[in-house]
Amino acid sequence: MASVSDTADMPTGALLQISPLVGRVLAPNPSPFTYTGTQTYLVGGSDLAVVDPGPDDADHLAALVAAVGDRPVRAILCTHTHRDHSPAAAPLSARTGAPVIGCAPLALEDDGPRADAAFDIHYSPDSIMADGDRLAGEGWTLEAVATPGHTSNHLCFALVEENALFTGDHVMGWSTSVISPPDGDMADYMRSMQRLLDRQDAVYYPAHGEPVENPRRLVRGMMGHRKQREGQILRFLERNGASEVPDMVAEMYRGVDARLHPAAGRSVLAHLIDLGGRGIAAAVGDGRWRLC
Repeated sequence: MASVSDTADMPTGALLQISPLVGRVLAPNPSPFTYTGTQTYLVGGSDLAVVDPGPDDADHLAALVAAVGDRPVRAILCTHTHRDHSPAAAPLSARTGAPVIGCAPLALEDDGPRADAAFDIHYSPDSIMADGDRLAGEGWTLEAVATPGHTSNHLCFALVEENALFTGDHVMGWSTSVISPPDGDMADYMRSMQRLLDRQDAVYYPAHGEPVENPRRLVRGMMGHRKQREGQILRFLERNGASEVPDMVAEMYRGVDARLHPAAGRSVLAHLIDLGGRGIAAAVGDGRWRLC
């Protein structure tokens, strides 16, 4: 087993112990949208919970089974149901006998390109955790923290004993989360970010990227970034009148990898929908938006 000091770039499939109660295994699904891949967390010691089992990949499943060893798995928890997070839940449950719990099922087609995997239509939990629900094992306790925004069913999980939070895709260690309508909701996302800002977690363990050791500073920065994007949109519409999302993206994301522009457009649309709900902007009806 590697330690944090052994490697900054965790190899795919290796169990890296990052705290007394938390180990992680990186899935082999790197991309411009998932960074180095989806990180599955093993929580506990003599018994375990598995957080975000990841994609249904034979090598990743074998790595998880090896990492678990002969320890009992009390539960398999999913933060949300994008296909890079939850599909391994069912086969891992079959191998370990552990129930699948956590977020509610959600399968939804949206009308645009995604920055992440689409929804897992086969996700079928044995039970669903609501905000504040707890799951406990030998020396560990996980509490569900509802954080809708990236998806409407998104949960974070607080590890009480280490004052840590597993943040899924709500807060990532390498990039801001994409908010993709119609399920992704910018107003919900900002409310959820404020909720995290009001908490006192010492460290975040995201599904993508390294641990976040000054989480409240990062959350403040991400909220400020969203406000800056909103300001850019308002200034663009003020200068150019009724405009389409791709035109906004071309200016606002100049210098960003073009492969990410369609995903950026989803977040711009989410901002516009939020502005529409606040009576600041309105859809013209032909794909264009204007100021009210």
